Amino acid sequence: MAVETDESGWEVDPDDEWGVAVITTVGRQLKLRREAVGMRAGDFGVAVGYGEDLVYKVEGGKRIPRQEYLDRADEVLGAGGLISAAWEDVKKVRYPKKVRELGKLEGKAVEIGLYECNIIAGLLQTPEHARALIEAAQPPYSPDDVDRMVAARLARRSVYERDPAPSMHFVLEEAPLRRQVGGTMVWRQQLERLLEVGRLHNVTLQVMPTNADAHPGLDGRIELLKFPDGTAVGRSDGAFNGRPITDPKHLRIVELRYGTIRAQALSPRESLAFIETLLGET
Repeated sequence: MAVETDESGWEVDPDDEWGVAVITTVGRQLKLRREAVGMRAGDFGVAVGYGEDLVYKVEGGKRIPRQEYLDRADEVLGAGGLISAAWEDVKKVRYPKKVRELGKLEGKAVEIGLYECNIIAGLLQTPEHARALIEAAQPPYSPDDVDRMVAARLARRSVYERDPAPSMHFVLEEAPLRRQVGGTMVWRQQLERLLEVGRLHNVTLQVMPTNADAHPGLDGRIELLKFPDGTAVGRSDGAFNGRPITDPKHLRIVELRYGTIRAQALSPRESLAFIETLLGET
């Protein structure tokens, strides 16, 4: 029986020119190979285990196929691995353009600094926590979009596997740590994940207690990425309209804001102890 189409691909963002080009090319090649063996779209769908509607969407460049779809198509069409190999191109565009660009910057940075005031930073989220946050959006995302956004967020965690590892600094507010997003079990798993990451040799994790005095991060998120060539990019919701900035004079302001926040937060050791205390309260 054919499975639901939403289980095997993601919609293509029409504003993502590179992504559209890649998926259109892959879809065209799939269609040519299917027609070359004289197989109709419906029969091909049955053979690969997916719906005919999905076959047309993939071949028309309207749907991003997942790896298992390409592998099954390769087997059915006897492509000798050529269709499966298309995954190397597809996987580069399977996530939204903005997430890919952010992931690319994080992949190059030698230092990452991030302050979050309302949520736990995406790089620190568990899959379950990320899903609960994304599903809470209004208007709600489709199940397909939720899957794609969760997968994209988790893909950014590859930054922890880099060698040499980047220096990473996180400052989180106390309130989001106490919010039991996704229920008690998901919340506990998220706190345990924070402890795990916070103990890594290249990570500094700090908590800003709710009873702390006013600080420069109260008007929003702050992030700083520094690169091997000495350049940097920063963003502060409360400055420069929240847009990314690279001008050294503007970067100094963002660095000053972030440095002040780190100075007012609990020390890394105190912060991990604080999270352990939260876990002990349940």
